[in-house]
Amino acid sequence: MSISLLLDMAASSAPDRVAVVSDDVRWTAGELNTLTEGGAGVIQASGARTVAYVGTGGALLPLLIFSAARAGVPFAPLNYRLSGPKLRELIDRLEDPLLICDADYVDSTGGFDGKLLRSEDFVAAAATADPVSLMPDPEEVAILLFTSGTTSAPKAVELSHNNLVSYITGTVDFESAAPDDVALICVPPYHVAGVGAALSNLYAGRKMVYLRNFDAARWIRLVAQERVTTATVVPTMLDRIVTELRDTGTTLPTLRNLAYGGSKVPLPLVRTALDLLPEVGFVNAYGLTETSSTIAVLGPDDHRAARASADPAVVRRLGSVGRPVPGIEVQIRDEQGREVEPDEPGELFVRGAQVSGKYSGIGSVLDADGWFPTRDVAVLDAEGYLFIGGRSDDTIIRGGENIAPAEIEDVLVEHPAVREVAVVGVEDPSWGQIIVAVVVPEPGVEPDVEALRAHVRGSLRGSRTPDRVVFRAELPVTPTGKVLRRVLVDELALDAAVGGAAGQ
Repeated sequence: MSISLLLDMAASSAPDRVAVVSDDVRWTAGELNTLTEGGAGVIQASGARTVAYVGTGGALLPLLIFSAARAGVPFAPLNYRLSGPKLRELIDRLEDPLLICDADYVDSTGGFDGKLLRSEDFVAAAATADPVSLMPDPEEVAILLFTSGTTSAPKAVELSHNNLVSYITGTVDFESAAPDDVALICVPPYHVAGVGAALSNLYAGRKMVYLRNFDAARWIRLVAQERVTTATVVPTMLDRIVTELRDTGTTLPTLRNLAYGGSKVPLPLVRTALDLLPEVGFVNAYGLTETSSTIAVLGPDDHRAARASADPAVVRRLGSVGRPVPGIEVQIRDEQGREVEPDEPGELFVRGAQVSGKYSGIGSVLDADGWFPTRDVAVLDAEGYLFIGGRSDDTIIRGGENIAPAEIEDVLVEHPAVREVAVVGVEDPSWGQIIVAVVVPEPGVEPDVEALRAHVRGSLRGSRTPDRVVFRAELPVTPTGKVLRRVLVDELALDAAVGGAAGQ
């Protein structure tokens, strides 16, 4: 089954329903369907073997997703925040691409001299082109997404039509949204959550409202103006929204569900959001690019139960990503590849029809039984709740002892003087690596280094106490809130080399 059939179903069921809102654009499901057939004609006429996109998305994202599908070629949305040379590196890895580019980013494509159309020109051409609607092999690549490259060079993840359709049909019921349901989407178009949002909301029959450049105040205004009922944000967005609501006293009476994900959210922020918006159902969604988006969910009932409970086991679940979604199997394995007992840490492996585990130029990394190694350190408790402890690549080896940064971060972020924190390992001639905590203090606060170290020592073994604590105004993160640990390690190494380290 091609992902284009998801649009076929939506347009056949309710062609006059407004499906997409973005700035001045308001397309019904029928209009979007017609435009994508014309868009497929434009792509086919170009002779391209891939469609690439550089821009902020909005209504253009679902148009390009389905146009490329109907033309039978992969769609690759690229990170518009990258420098020209970095963007060009990614473009050069694509097979004979047609590059669609927002006007603001034409000059940021590293001098690309191949097939290129400005976004507005593509939309105009789609409106008049001869319609095309091919039916590709379900195992062919539908979406090509580059990983963020926080720990290594970006890899091109291949998601087939089957992967994506399995995810959507396994987690969403067709036309299940209420007539007044409206989704506000502000995740980047090059992130798997952006692709998933376009597919799932259209299939559910929910109007999609796009905010192409996030701003907390504008996000709140859009919720009111469009009577938004559901939204998805990343941790940095949630933090800014909570701050804006708290500072202004604004309420969100139409909002019924707010999903967050993309990276780990500090528990103090989750608790503050729950207390500030008691009528909103919060959802923590965990997934990876290689798994076609969400594989585990902590739903509203679990959030409320954990916040209200006095039982430590239930309270602890607020820090989990919930339980696997239908169709997903999970295993936690030790270093020898053996499945561990509940509450024992190990590497998370997942299996299911939505799991790709396939990369361009590399091939599949699934094992013989179809399991994908996520490289995330995780724990599965006896009730089936999944806890993510960070990437295995981030493990600090200090004096031969393996230390997970997440366990130190979880303690430090609870200190009242700490707003954000990232813990990394920095090379050391004596210990191999030492533990460095990079702290963003609460506004107007100057934390005491020894008090922070003592706070950690009071909860964890002495070997987990940071050797150094340094302060920053902000952490380097991706647009989805993932900390760029390599950047921190490089900065700290440079500081040490020039004798300019702060804190200590």
